[in-house]
Amino acid sequence: MKVQILCTLGPSSLREDVIRGLDGRGVDMFRVNLSHTPLEAVASTIELVRACSDVPICLDTEGAQVRSRTMAPDVTLEAGQEIRLTATDDVVGTARLLVLQPEATLAALQPGSRLSVDFDGALLRVVTVDPAGATAVVVEGGRVRSNKAVTVDPPPTLPPLTDKDVQAIAVGRSLGVRHFALSFASRAEDVAMVRGLLEPGATVISKIESRTGIRNMDSIISASDAVLIDRGDLSREIPLEHIPFYQKVVVRQANRWNRPAYVATNLLESMVTNRRPTVAEANDIANTLLDGVHGLVLAAETAVGVDPVGTVDMVLRVVAAFERWSMSSLLDEDRPSLAAVAAGP
Repeated sequence: MKVQILCTLGPSSLREDVIRGLDGRGVDMFRVNLSHTPLEAVASTIELVRACSDVPICLDTEGAQVRSRTMAPDVTLEAGQEIRLTATDDVVGTARLLVLQPEATLAALQPGSRLSVDFDGALLRVVTVDPAGATAVVVEGGRVRSNKAVTVDPPPTLPPLTDKDVQAIAVGRSLGVRHFALSFASRAEDVAMVRGLLEPGATVISKIESRTGIRNMDSIISASDAVLIDRGDLSREIPLEHIPFYQKVVVRQANRWNRPAYVATNLLESMVTNRRPTVAEANDIANTLLDGVHGLVLAAETAVGVDPVGTVDMVLRVVAAFERWSMSSLLDEDRPSLAAVAAGP
């Protein structure tokens, strides 16, 4: 089985030379993340890729997630301060005002609700609610940036697709896109809703990235064409030290259902800013492959990283080493020597 490589496109890779370079490395799919792609740019992004490559495109929906809207630059919240929470979309957020989307988030807030902003951002606790929004106190300070994920506990009930998702799917269909990823899949009914918007034979990749998704993984996997475990967003709801074990569970269940399984987030995170990864990252990829995954998803590494093509080259090297090792006999004497593995093909 060929290990598939999915590359997320972004500012670093939405260039003809980079797209052609990634195509030349044999990547299997280009991912367009709707959370970071304006609706008006969806068609032009697809057309740019199509002008350079025949590699399939996957539109990855925003899904049922809460995010911050536009924030002023360099906003840092201090522990103990109060901050207003609203959903007014024409206001820029500040250290005293956090604008959330979608608007339905506000209705779910109650005194005691906790909000975690971004992966290493601030932790807020709601103090009071009113018809126009809510007031929270900063429990742990941190930086708050535009368009970043916000985890709300207890979580709000949100539709599986945003209005933007529905419109983007229609654009994708009109331009021949056949692969769609459902972010924050919560139940099989979510998958069915997405499939109802697609042409027969289109592929739905359901992303497991929440407690609810873990709880309902079997029904989600059964209803999907493939599954993707997003370790980053999942770690916002599940303790970090448990993520490796949840990864193994999701991949094992996907294999039992005979569905392809993909893993995303932090595979080669250091290569966002450096041209070489850490040994731990290479080890992570190897162990992920040993779990039985069908594909690896590069996110920030190829979307905003310093060397998208070099990142793919590094993944290919680890995959090649894995394939050479796994194809050898299980007997120690038939294992390739370390020198042979290091020497490459």
